[in-house]
Amino acid sequence: MSIKVIADNCTGCTLCVKACGFNAIEMKDRPDSKKKLAVIDLDKCTLCGACVSACKSKAIEIKVEKESSKDLSHYKGVWVFAEQREGKIQPVAYELLGEGRKLAQDLGTDLSAVLCGGEDIEEEVEHLFAYGADKVYLLHHDELKDYKSLPYTRAVSEVLTKYKPEVFLLGATTMGRDLAARLAIRIGAGLTADCTGLSIDKTKKILQQTRPAFGGNIMATIISPNNRPQMATVRPKVFKKPDRQEGRKGELVKFSPAINPEDLVVKLLEVIKDESIKVNLAEAEIIVSGGRGIGEAKNFKLIEDLAKVLGGAVGASRATVDAGWISAHHQVGQTGKTVAPKLYIACGISGKIQHLVGMQSSDTIVAINKDPDAPIFKVATYGIVGDLFEYVPLLTKKIQELRG
Repeated sequence: MSIKVIADNCTGCTLCVKACGFNAIEMKDRPDSKKKLAVIDLDKCTLCGACVSACKSKAIEIKVEKESSKDLSHYKGVWVFAEQREGKIQPVAYELLGEGRKLAQDLGTDLSAVLCGGEDIEEEVEHLFAYGADKVYLLHHDELKDYKSLPYTRAVSEVLTKYKPEVFLLGATTMGRDLAARLAIRIGAGLTADCTGLSIDKTKKILQQTRPAFGGNIMATIISPNNRPQMATVRPKVFKKPDRQEGRKGELVKFSPAINPEDLVVKLLEVIKDESIKVNLAEAEIIVSGGRGIGEAKNFKLIEDLAKVLGGAVGASRATVDAGWISAHHQVGQTGKTVAPKLYIACGISGKIQHLVGMQSSDTIVAINKDPDAPIFKVATYGIVGDLFEYVPLLTKKIQELRG
């Protein structure tokens, strides 16, 4: 889209200036007239169209350019960004390979992974093949050993531009979110963030990307029909990791990116781990979570006791975190952690969509709630309609007895 001012029509009335909420328009003197001329700062303009509606002289117009010149037939394949930290591939990469395989089958194409790193990173390639990659693009450079925004953006955009995948998936991690946004701008691609569902429109062969919108009140399905690759980020634990296939082989493509001096303005001095975060919900196989129904902070002791006898972790809903009853490190949901344990026990949690998107992939869900109409029961494997203050201590006591 583009915007321009038709000088012959502009009367200098300043209506457009008043209508613009981004301070992107100012009135400037004309060399040949006493009338002012509206001038638009394109760096500030968001093309919202408010000025077009306000202008009574029809002096401002927005044009929509159709993306018809781009031949999309040259784009083939489903790609996954294999995020690595300290030389080890992160679990989210394997989860994306599992979902990427389904998309690749629906498109009738192959599945590839992009791996960046230093001299030792090639040792990790066999894991990508074992979890389903048909091809691995290995981007090797000393500046890619640890994640830095500019070198990674340069390297990955180069390989995307050269080999032209039609779908590119990244984990919605700190690294993935930063890289995805930069890549989308660099290569002119559409990007949908924090997806909870991916599918292929088999008629149009387009990626359908589903994510919560309007605070989780609706689920929006988004497409990118005119640009390639179609990019999406997916939160860890949204999809299941596929079974590992030992001995599986694939094609390795080594790619040497051209890292420019202007990409090296940031130097990594030291990596300091946050030792205060003791809760690893993402890897827990059993999680017991408490919601607003527990009443007050001290009642989290019931949740902690049950989690302890089960050998699990303590989770929480956003309401309890916002109330200051427990640390945000325990929060499960759209604005917290996405988890997929073998067992998830929800105590006093009503089950709003914001919480459900963070735990509905759990193998077994047990819900304890006094309200028989609570949404949590719609996704629960087993439900107990009753007072958590009665049933949680009973469960804790019984499990203690069974475990001696």
